[in-house]
Amino acid sequence: VVSLYSSANVVAQTNPFSPGWQLNSGASAVKFQSIKNSTKVETSSFATMSGAIDETGAATLNILLDSVDTKVDLRNVRMRFLFFETFKFPEAVVSMQLDQSVMSDLAEVRRKILTLPYTINLHGFTQTLETEVALTLISEDLISVSSSTPITLSVGDFGLAGGIKKLEEAANVSILPSTTITFDLLFARSTGDTVAASSSSNNAPSAALETEGDFSLEACVGRFEILSRTDNIYFKLGSAELDPESQLILNSIADIVRRCPGLVIEVSGHTDSDGSAQGNQVLSEARAISVRNYLKSVSIKGDRVVTIGHGANKPVVPNNSAENKQRNRRIEFAVVSN
Repeated sequence: VVSLYSSANVVAQTNPFSPGWQLNSGASAVKFQSIKNSTKVETSSFATMSGAIDETGAATLNILLDSVDTKVDLRNVRMRFLFFETFKFPEAVVSMQLDQSVMSDLAEVRRKILTLPYTINLHGFTQTLETEVALTLISEDLISVSSSTPITLSVGDFGLAGGIKKLEEAANVSILPSTTITFDLLFARSTGDTVAASSSSNNAPSAALETEGDFSLEACVGRFEILSRTDNIYFKLGSAELDPESQLILNSIADIVRRCPGLVIEVSGHTDSDGSAQGNQVLSEARAISVRNYLKSVSIKGDRVVTIGHGANKPVVPNNSAENKQRNRRIEFAVVSN
């Protein structure tokens, strides 16, 4: 009888997935590459993941997108707010079904390369694709699941084309609208409610998440510049009433304001050119005040936020299309004093 258990087990198991396997996040990695300005290749990763393979062979991987690590703080912030929009879509979930019959001889051959379907849920979109996976039985208690060839994904398939455009404008670069992904995952056999001791060390994230505590002045200024580009603060049509969906980004903004103590933040409202100049001025001021009032409602002191309206006087693009007008209807943030 083939088994992934050691000989110490009293009862040999015919199920290679029994009793389940847990991801050793500290010894695992998911990396992706982006290409900027046609030739510059950058590799990024994620610090925080969880995953498991259950007794049926159903494998899942949950990736915390806020843990994206580009090795540059403000670049991480751009990825969170402008690309992944983690305030709305906090994680990516990958799932795959491993077949017991295909896996039953792994204890003998130790390594197999299989082409398997997988499903990825990212940014509110779900795609079922296929990839080549290398399965390696390292020991009776450890199994490696890794990419045999890089996975190529198009950002357009996950509604991320707009995020690419925001990144390009924020960093003044061109970015190829696709990425290649590699993964190297280590799973440890479960023993009751615990994971095998041989994999329990080094379970801390392999890359630093955003540090806790207050931000520096430079970090605060950079964050508010990025937040001004999100386009995720919505109002009722022709109104200063905030759409409930705006609360997601505003709660994240409030957290950043709290971590920039002593700074006064300016909230500025902007409109497109439709309507009268006077009406647009009034609307832009009212929308900025609505944002300030929401921040006050979540315990940001009122004297830390000032508001101003610019009407249609400071467009970022010409008001010559519906898309451009939408971009000009915006809320911006800036540090104005400390």
